[in-house]
Amino acid sequence: MKYGIMIPLMIIITITFVFATGAKENINGAQKEKPVIDGRPGDNTNILEVLINDAYRDIHTIYLAGGCFWGVEGYFTRVQGVVDTQAGYANGETENPSYEDVINSSGHAETVKIMFDENVISLEEIILHFLRVIDPYSINRQGNDIGIQYRSGIYYTSDEQAEKILKVIGFFEKQEGQETAIETEPLQDFYDAEEYHQDYLEKNPFGYCHIPLKTADDPLFEFELTRDMSDEALKSRLDGISYNVTQKGGTEMPFTSEYLDIHEKGIYVDIASGEPLFSSADKYTSGSGWPSFTKAITANAIEYIVADSYSVVEVRSKFGSSHLGHVFTDGPKDEGGLHYCINGSALDFISYEELEEQGYGAYKVLFED
Repeated sequence: MKYGIMIPLMIIITITFVFATGAKENINGAQKEKPVIDGRPGDNTNILEVLINDAYRDIHTIYLAGGCFWGVEGYFTRVQGVVDTQAGYANGETENPSYEDVINSSGHAETVKIMFDENVISLEEIILHFLRVIDPYSINRQGNDIGIQYRSGIYYTSDEQAEKILKVIGFFEKQEGQETAIETEPLQDFYDAEEYHQDYLEKNPFGYCHIPLKTADDPLFEFELTRDMSDEALKSRLDGISYNVTQKGGTEMPFTSEYLDIHEKGIYVDIASGEPLFSSADKYTSGSGWPSFTKAITANAIEYIVADSYSVVEVRSKFGSSHLGHVFTDGPKDEGGLHYCINGSALDFISYEELEEQGYGAYKVLFED
């Protein structure tokens, strides 16, 4: 697994179902499981990867060609939910090609094999990341690299993957009003590239790259914090409970949220900042007394904070820094085992029908059939 520098000290923390600040108690008599956190108080690195039990991962593989594979691999190693990558050559005319063969017209595309945990990041998100970092209209060229080996392509291994890919590409083309030049085909073959190509930019941090790697940390969908987040403005537009929860780390009473038993199609946003946090598709009934979700709306939508006491993992909105609740490891195992236990008073619901009108139209792609 490759995610930057791993801190060698593994700190075992006990998570008791704590929702009120500083309180330690069992809710409904349920004792929570004990994840291992690699990090220090406030360290957001690798928390999701550590929280999810290996047995609850749902690993899938997709093959992406987007110009020089050094940059594509370098970018996706930084994407939350990607568990491994491999640079190689795909869909050519010969077996076991060398780099020399590829640059001399073997027909292969420089391709990155991407393994990802679908309980953290969806294939749709992977494709949206891909569309963000390539020129989708360029033919046999990306950046300064020209040739058939630098064509853009998405190579899938199942009809289900093809359906999802075409859905995203179709949505993208409709929004942009232009057809892409991305080759979308079944994977015919894939051969590992030479060792010196693997993790090239990790070994050579000043090496050539046509992709701005730091954009992997940016929100998948554009979001600009336009609301006045001053304390005076927040007190004016939030009711007392919402202000206390989001700004003071408080907790609403269980079984009081209007969103507890609502499963209408749409998204949940930070009531203070407006930033998207969760999808109705990932909402479930936990019995805890608070709205519960199995994952965030996108893999990097949430900020994770390890408490000073190492007893809980708090979740906050990334831009507004609103306190939302906590994440535990007693969620549905077939969906990764995570349980985002969230104060309903920290949320505002935008129905699917209102997404466009309210400025969240880009999120429709996550719901498209």
